[in-house]
Amino acid sequence: MRTLILAILCAISVALPTYSQSNLNTKADNIIGEYLTDRGGSKSKVRVTKAADGTYTAQLFWVETPNDANGKKRKDVKNPDKKLRNTDIDKVVIIEGLKYIKEDKQWGDTKIYDPSRGFRVNVTAEFVSADKLKLRGTVFGVGTTIYWQKLK
Repeated sequence: MRTLILAILCAISVALPTYSQSNLNTKADNIIGEYLTDRGGSKSKVRVTKAADGTYTAQLFWVETPNDANGKKRKDVKNPDKKLRNTDIDKVVIIEGLKYIKEDKQWGDTKIYDPSRGFRVNVTAEFVSADKLKLRGTVFGVGTTIYWQKLK
């Protein structure tokens, strides 16, 4: 009897995270919120909002080191769009036009911008848990995966 109860509890504990994950990926607006990112020890916070056209935008609103060695506000100096190179690093838009792809239960069909390198790559996003968003950036099929922790 104890074995049966233990087996049932184990099955429930495995099923709940899967349900939560799949449930978050079934509604487009679930991506809206604030996230903490940590890329190579450099932390920042991103806010995802819904645009008027129904797509989603991700913009930095806090970076761990907003100032350069001289104490001046860091700028997006590597941006390929020269008009945007004077943007404060903590105001950079890193994703525009992100679409929810219902049949795949994920977001994508756009690019993510990496201000530390100054380039854009294709991106897809999906929740892997209630507080973790997986983003996969690729160029010519080669890519990397990063995770954002959902704060709210």
